[in-house]
Amino acid sequence: MKRNSDRPFDLIVFGATSFVGQLLCRYLVERHGTSGALTWAIAGRDAAKLDQVAQNTGAEVERIIADASDRQALNELAESTRVVVSTVGPYALYGSELIAAVAAAGTDYCDLTGEPQWMRAMIDAHSETAAASGARIVHACGFDSIPSDLGVWFTQQQSIERFDSPCDHVAMRVYAMKGGASGGTIASMMNLMEEAAADPEVRRLLADPYVLAPKQMRSGVEQRELTAPTHDAASGQWIAPFVMAAVNTRVVQRTHALLGRPWGQDFQYEEAMVTGSGFVGGLKAAGLSAGILGGMGLAALSPTRKLLSQFVLPKPGEGPSPQAQLAGSFDLRFFGLTPTGRAIRTQVTGDRDPGYGCTARMLGEAAVTLLDLDPQEVGGGFLTPATAFGDRLIEHLEAHAGVQFSVLI
Repeated sequence: MKRNSDRPFDLIVFGATSFVGQLLCRYLVERHGTSGALTWAIAGRDAAKLDQVAQNTGAEVERIIADASDRQALNELAESTRVVVSTVGPYALYGSELIAAVAAAGTDYCDLTGEPQWMRAMIDAHSETAAASGARIVHACGFDSIPSDLGVWFTQQQSIERFDSPCDHVAMRVYAMKGGASGGTIASMMNLMEEAAADPEVRRLLADPYVLAPKQMRSGVEQRELTAPTHDAASGQWIAPFVMAAVNTRVVQRTHALLGRPWGQDFQYEEAMVTGSGFVGGLKAAGLSAGILGGMGLAALSPTRKLLSQFVLPKPGEGPSPQAQLAGSFDLRFFGLTPTGRAIRTQVTGDRDPGYGCTARMLGEAAVTLLDLDPQEVGGGFLTPATAFGDRLIEHLEAHAGVQFSVLI
């Protein structure tokens, strides 16, 4: 196995032909060029499509042919670079061999999966190998779950600075979110629903708030899971379930566990969408809740899931237009309370479509930040955005990715 410093590439984008992969390539060209200090390449299974991506995005860098199921090709890819960033999903179908390869090669890795059952399987299968090789593997480096995970991290640091105490309860509220979904994200969600429908163990894992915690820490205080419209004490408004909460809350709980649970054994974290106040706010919360639960119910049934995938939902490779990405944005608020009742409120905002315009830039900054991590400071294993990067990534996101972190109260 080559030492990382001896490898020909700093970074390889695996899945460069995907919708987000192309956005990521364009962003890396804008930020780092193709002949600067960052030495990078693009990878995928189709040479002609890689050539087209290079032409469309300006990513005139080396092309590497590797299929997600070809372990030998993935081993060679992993051993040729310091960092792999993957956009190949659904990860439960196409991501496992690459995780095995980077863990064995001591290669750092990040992706934008939102599939807790797959993350749990990878953690259990490869944690020891990654720790021994020094590979830092960081899942969920897109809109799920960087804003949530780093938003909680930022809130806790600010609470400690102001009150000399962390919060033992943090509630994230989505105040605004404008943007569309890509076919790749929809495909991942549909695969997750298919797995859950077929396997009661997957359903059990998805319901467990501590599913991603280290093996010895997979229990804790009961966590609130919002499933119905509710009038919210934190925001003073009506709230409805947030579809990404089932991923984000699990990542935050893994962060807390990896840190040694410094925010207290009773730490609670929850997420929801704000729909407004008064009668109208209540109606919106009820409508949104019914829509989410109804959509999940339809997706859980095989016949309707196939019909939705075939005739209604976007296909893999499809996604929001460049104009829609630029017009998008998000506004997340974090309400923190210390054990003595001291309150803090923080905000995380993004200036583009959250799932794609912002996600590509978040993923790009996470991948490049991996290159700067000192092995003595951050050892190998399965990390989270907060435990891998902390304040360093916040600084990069604010400087380059249009994501801002601020204290409101």
